[in-house]
Amino acid sequence: MVALTLGRPKRYAPVVSAVLDHWGRPLRSLRISVTDRCNLRCGYCMPEESYRWLPRRALLDFDELSRVARRFVELGVTRIRLTGGEPLLRRDLSRLVTRLAAIPGLDELALTTNGLMLEEQAADLAAAGLRRVTVSLDTLRRDRFEALTRRDGLEATLRGIEAARGHGLDQPLKLDTVVLRGENDDELLPLLAFAAEIDAEIRFIEYMDVGGATRWSEDRVVSQEAILATIGAAQGRPEPVAGRGSAPAARYRLPSGQIFGVIASTTVPFCGACDRARLTADGTLYHCLYGPRGLDLKAWLRDPEMDDETLRTRIAEAWRGRRDRGAEDRRRLPQRGALVPLEALRADPRLEMHTRGG
Repeated sequence: MVALTLGRPKRYAPVVSAVLDHWGRPLRSLRISVTDRCNLRCGYCMPEESYRWLPRRALLDFDELSRVARRFVELGVTRIRLTGGEPLLRRDLSRLVTRLAAIPGLDELALTTNGLMLEEQAADLAAAGLRRVTVSLDTLRRDRFEALTRRDGLEATLRGIEAARGHGLDQPLKLDTVVLRGENDDELLPLLAFAAEIDAEIRFIEYMDVGGATRWSEDRVVSQEAILATIGAAQGRPEPVAGRGSAPAARYRLPSGQIFGVIASTTVPFCGACDRARLTADGTLYHCLYGPRGLDLKAWLRDPEMDDETLRTRIAEAWRGRRDRGAEDRRRLPQRGALVPLEALRADPRLEMHTRGG
């Protein structure tokens, strides 16, 4: 993984101590969902007709987000990714980027987006200090894009990708493709070729049975094995790239030299190397996409008696108590279906994938 360069001398934050969970996994990465709203309705994430949204007054403001991010970096986090929902729906997001990019000790600051609003915001994000974006792109066909997302937005997404390249948000540029059997699995090779054409690294993602995937079924999953077989038959054998570390994607190099990734959370979980914490827009901390319960950091952030040292200590204690291995637990089930019933999602929107961030 290429480190983010912020265009200034490297600065280090005082790390209190190495924070390890029950299984010895370090806290190194934080994913911040800045909004639960999204302007697409992808079937693998938001297949329902209506959703219950987090109250706007409950969302953390930029002061609160910056404060909690600094405490995580002091505990050893070196990578922060802004997610959603669709993070570009959060008003004045570049102001938050400016503040996060200035945190001493933060090596990588990235953003995941569907790209619809990227063309209009790329310049401001780059000026604020962002250098990396990952754009979700599940198809290159306009009719299929509309069928998958229930929106007509392919051209806007492609323009957003070009804007990212034009403004230097490509260090490196990544594309994420969720592969669905019978829906877009015939586009593996065209998407791979498109990624090579624009000098991006594409990552093919197995369909995951996380919260919100109410239509999930195992027969719609295209496995890592099947993805590699399809690509290998056309492009030559993909060779594994060493040094994966805690990255979610296993990376492969083709005989042509092109590198791509596969995120195989469903069939080949990587829980043992997971170093990621996730913070929802309303300040709920989760350690796992499959986790049923989170920790309310907002209450601490809004407690006038809560000083930074105590806040940092409590976050560290929460991580040390982490025991989850959610994807591995799911794989061991004799029969799998939707993770969370629809009525439970209605009762607690924090169980939704689009709320806690991918």
